[in-house]
Amino acid sequence: MALQITVDLEGCKGYACCMMEAPELFDIDDETGKAILLEERPSADRAEEAERAARSCPASVILVRNG
Repeated sequence: MALQITVDLEGCKGYACCMMEAPELFDIDDETGKAILLEERPSADRAEEAERAARSCPASVILVRNG
């Protein structure tokens, strides 16, 4: 089953913790300084990586769900 990742860009402060924890799933936009979600529906084998990125976010704007 695939995962679904969402990022609340209004709340994103650009700390880049998500990118450091999961560089294949997240990047930082050079213009806005906010997170870019590279893969909205990654495979389930990326669950640990995605959840680690969500936990590392100081702004708590990343949500990881099954589905």
